[in-house]
Amino acid sequence: MARVSKTAAIRAVIAATTDEPVLFTTGYASRIAHGIRDRENHLYMTGSMGLVASIGVGVARETRATTVVVDGDGSVLMNPVGLIVAGADQELPLVHIVLDDRRYDSTGGQDVPSGRLDLAAWARGCGYGAVHTVDSAAALADLLAKALIDCRHPVFIRCIIDEPDEPVPARIGRDLRGHASRFARYLCRSG
Repeated sequence: MARVSKTAAIRAVIAATTDEPVLFTTGYASRIAHGIRDRENHLYMTGSMGLVASIGVGVARETRATTVVVDGDGSVLMNPVGLIVAGADQELPLVHIVLDDRRYDSTGGQDVPSGRLDLAAWARGCGYGAVHTVDSAAALADLLAKALIDCRHPVFIRCIIDEPDEPVPARIGRDLRGHASRFARYLCRSG
């Protein structure tokens, strides 16, 4: 079994994407992504845990552009409605990546029961067109690159995070309105 850290997984996502909308869940995922490479097509959730998939579904439905959501296991368990709504739309161009480290990292490392649940089975049961589990950054990048070529249905990729992470970058600046406006302008230009 390969080993991957959250930072390595997010680097793989950023390397595999270009101008697609990419939404990162709250907490460390957003901070890591912002620290690696800030792009106008990135939306960093700050707060609102559990809602990144729902927002990503909205972006994919409105723009019909392939949209990438980088979620966390705790976020999905907090609000599984994103899975349900995404799976119900068989033509939704969405790639939903769940980084599964089995803990709420940014709030103190409390255990998340994702180790006792089969998140891939949840996604299949909700109707995702393709469901995968990976355990390396290379496999994640490969699957994502293939999904981005011609995404015609919702794709779910569970990435098992089992390697210690690098130090997490500082919190993203407080100009949340400016960040949201930048992402909205990007969506208007690209649509």
